[in-house]
Amino acid sequence: MTLHTIDTGFFKLDGGAMFGVVPKTIWQKTNPADENNMCTWAMRCLLVEDGNRLTLIDTGIGNKQSEKFFSFYYLHGEATLDKSLAKLGFHRDDITDVFLTHLHFDHVGGAVERNGETLQPAFKNATYWSNNRHWDWAVNPNEREKASFLKENIMPIQESGQLKFIDAQDDVQLTPDFKIRFVHGHTDAMMLPLINYKGKQVLYAADLLPSVGHLPIPYVMGYDMFPLTTISERHKYWNEALDNNWILYLEHDAVNECCTLQQTEKGIRVMETFKLSEL
Repeated sequence: MTLHTIDTGFFKLDGGAMFGVVPKTIWQKTNPADENNMCTWAMRCLLVEDGNRLTLIDTGIGNKQSEKFFSFYYLHGEATLDKSLAKLGFHRDDITDVFLTHLHFDHVGGAVERNGETLQPAFKNATYWSNNRHWDWAVNPNEREKASFLKENIMPIQESGQLKFIDAQDDVQLTPDFKIRFVHGHTDAMMLPLINYKGKQVLYAADLLPSVGHLPIPYVMGYDMFPLTTISERHKYWNEALDNNWILYLEHDAVNECCTLQQTEKGIRVMETFKLSEL
């Protein structure tokens, strides 16, 4: 097995929304904001090359939305999903599986492309993986979250016949070295891959840990649907990561790809940061 970082570019979100009740005087030390209070975030996906399977975890925001839509998020950077795949010698048609941690637009937007007036899966040879519980949550969204669940990102996957569901239970396996954990604080039934790689466990942290600046347990995003659940899940996962020396792969941290954890007087904090390629 080989893991590859797939950069798809950067976007901006309001720093206050990303850190919830944490004051700006604290969070700006790790995530500095611009004059509009916007912080830069990555949309970093992961490619799992395992035998004859090529699994892409999340897809970034894509490019099919309107200019007005994208203007809200200040997309920037040279990287795209296709460019990142090409650097590794791959094409989107080589992807056999697309694993969607959850269906918010910055994670699933690249899963569907526009072909003229038609919306179709961007990975024509791939099986798309979600789970029943989260899918139902996304296609029947609550008022607070529905702006993140865009029908054009979701329904063409189901209509194509390429969609399959995973049982929403911890440690179900996609492959022998690819287990799936479930968390419910950010959104219902978000899936976190836990991958056995080079003798270590790599947790794709998705929105449970957007950046190393979010490591303190109470630093919960304003976007989380159930913040107290997120806090409980963080206690569990941070301790498990510490006890088992997990590597946390960071989807949204603009600077750091991976980190490990250590116990300090202030609680569990970052020990090391590094690139996935350095493993």
